[in-house]
Amino acid sequence: MKKLALACLVAAAHVAHADTPAPAGQDFISDAKLLYRAAACGGSDAVDAKVDKIVDRHCKQVLEKIEKFRTLYFDKGRTFFDKIEPKDLPKTVVYPFGGGDLLSALVAFPDATEITTISLEFAGDPRRISTLTPNQLETSLGGLRAEIGGLISVGSNTSENLSNQQKNDLPGQVSSFLLGLVAGGYEPVSMRYFTLDDAGDVHYLDKTEIESLDKEALAHRPKSLKHDWASPNFSTAFANVEIQYRKIGETAIRTHRHIGWNLGDDYLKLHPQLVRHLEKKGQVAVLVKGASYLLWRGDFSRTRDYILDHLAWMLSDSTGIPPKWAKKAGMIQETFGGYDGAFLESVRDNPMEQDMIDLWAKQHRRSIPFRFGYVDMNKQAHLMVTRPKPKN
Repeated sequence: MKKLALACLVAAAHVAHADTPAPAGQDFISDAKLLYRAAACGGSDAVDAKVDKIVDRHCKQVLEKIEKFRTLYFDKGRTFFDKIEPKDLPKTVVYPFGGGDLLSALVAFPDATEITTISLEFAGDPRRISTLTPNQLETSLGGLRAEIGGLISVGSNTSENLSNQQKNDLPGQVSSFLLGLVAGGYEPVSMRYFTLDDAGDVHYLDKTEIESLDKEALAHRPKSLKHDWASPNFSTAFANVEIQYRKIGETAIRTHRHIGWNLGDDYLKLHPQLVRHLEKKGQVAVLVKGASYLLWRGDFSRTRDYILDHLAWMLSDSTGIPPKWAKKAGMIQETFGGYDGAFLESVRDNPMEQDMIDLWAKQHRRSIPFRFGYVDMNKQAHLMVTRPKPKN
């Protein structure tokens, strides 16, 4: 059986500054670079002749959408974000319910040096990219295009697509993150997987630990973090990923971490390591969009409380913090675009709904030139800024 051979990629794995000690743990930069080229369509390095036409067809479709996205959001959208973002915005960003969407964080916060995305989806096993046959690669790339279609069109993805990524032979989340780097003009420098210890500190997994978790997965199939979510077809070693990256042509290293975690109260009560990890970051910039209105609910109070206690500035669609809790925490909220009701019909009887409608109705309409997250029930683009009330 013919195997995919992308080893002829000529670019060497980039490393951080020589005087900066590398983190412990196994570095998967070689796999990251293969995915960056073949799945995320970054760079122009040669690929094996057996798969070059497959990759070319895939990248023709992907790059056309990326270019349109880049023009609308990175180029034209920058003016909008520059007008509303404070000059002293923290360079540490936390993006709860972020799915595979590093892309939106890079759009909104291009100067960020550390970005953390959190969602139910695990990052994914990157090693299979070098073992797939041409037919398997073509099938997996087709599935990936379907799964990330909304992301590279309007910066949002459906829950169904995010769930399906757990079953693709290619790591859906990692591929999406690398696609975000391509769109923003960045390149990966290293890729490691990690766990959080009881204190919330990062522990990088070494080769022996990963092999042990792989064996465990063969005996006991890993379960998803939500009962109706597709179970991953890879071990829990690949739940959380750290990708160090840099702007092409620059040397400064930035860090993106994705953490697979359930943000509901019951799970956080039993697994508090995530909140301990986030609390150590101090005051941060926060992004919430397309979050299924979970922050409106009583059973996501721990996540909501963390956000309100640590946000220096927050950008969200209507799935962000409802006015009831924002006001109680001493926040003020400014609205953009139009909002007449929730995008999801299932939450329109939630008590928070009328508060959101009133919030937009009481403020003069500020324009927004693009969709960024959910639209409202009438397909209106909208955004909301939540920030601490200025001290006298």
